[in-house]
Amino acid sequence: MRILPALLATCIFLTSIPGLAQKIELLTSGTHSSFRGLSVVNDKVIWVSGSNGTIGRSLDKGKTWQWIIVPGHEKKDFRDIEAFDEHTAVIMAIAEPAVILKTTDGGKTWKQVYFNDTPGMFLDAMEFWNKDSGIVLGDPVKGRFFVARTFDGGDSWHEIPAMELPVADSGEACFASSGTNVRKLRKDEACFISGGRRSRLFIRDQRIDLPLLQGKESTGANSVAVQDKDHLVVVGGDFTHDTAREKNCALTNDQGRTWIMPAEPPHGYRSCVEYFEKDKLICCGTSGVDISTDGGIHWQFIDPGSFHVCRKAKKGKSVYLAGSGGRVAVIKSLPASD
Repeated sequence: MRILPALLATCIFLTSIPGLAQKIELLTSGTHSSFRGLSVVNDKVIWVSGSNGTIGRSLDKGKTWQWIIVPGHEKKDFRDIEAFDEHTAVIMAIAEPAVILKTTDGGKTWKQVYFNDTPGMFLDAMEFWNKDSGIVLGDPVKGRFFVARTFDGGDSWHEIPAMELPVADSGEACFASSGTNVRKLRKDEACFISGGRRSRLFIRDQRIDLPLLQGKESTGANSVAVQDKDHLVVVGGDFTHDTAREKNCALTNDQGRTWIMPAEPPHGYRSCVEYFEKDKLICCGTSGVDISTDGGIHWQFIDPGSFHVCRKAKKGKSVYLAGSGGRVAVIKSLPASD
């Protein structure tokens, strides 16, 4: 008897939001992999990466998929992927050891372009400015965050000297939850966010404390979205309490000098946030998906599905999501442009 009123209230809530009901279409599921890497080249070409050495590729908007278990890496967890076209992609395995691989033939063969078995090495995310220039971020090693750069499309990687790397606080690290805790900020410049016992935004020599939940290994920032060099939105929370809404999102209009807390925050812990148009964002986590149409001030809950990552097409308007259980989905009927 108690289930029916709750279900009715949920249906009323979803249908009361104009154009936001039935927004997510599941494209595939059931693969024995948890996807945290997602790269959308255009409205048709989608790549995903995840656990058990699994890579997925679709060339027809997710209608059909090619599934690849990377030979020799069957137990690897590929937490991030950057695809450049239907043939070329770079994938990142987090640890034990940390490796980066590249394919130029649609996943038929893979070349190891980076290897690091340093104790404590754990890669978190990659970001590319263009087809040549990219960056990879890792957890602190000997008290400093790990950073490496590529200038040839991921064919080779160059570690930043240790003394030039940002110093991490005790208990501060990064979450390899969606490949989006490092983002390009402007030409050849990136920013990244940390979490754990301390959560900060790093821009050049700036170390900016974030007003997000922190203090435990499971808390802090997970993802940052960049509209331009001044407008950023950060999401996170506590992944062990994924429906809690306390201090799970913050936004800035002045590159982190001041922060605004949402009047209506996302509906739980969120592992990824992405702009799909100016002032319009989507965020997702294990407890559902939210959309904001006012730059992150108000968030509307649109689906209870569990997803780790959401990304917009680099060349196109489509927005896709990926998560555990081999789930990949597409957002339907996004809010129209003003």
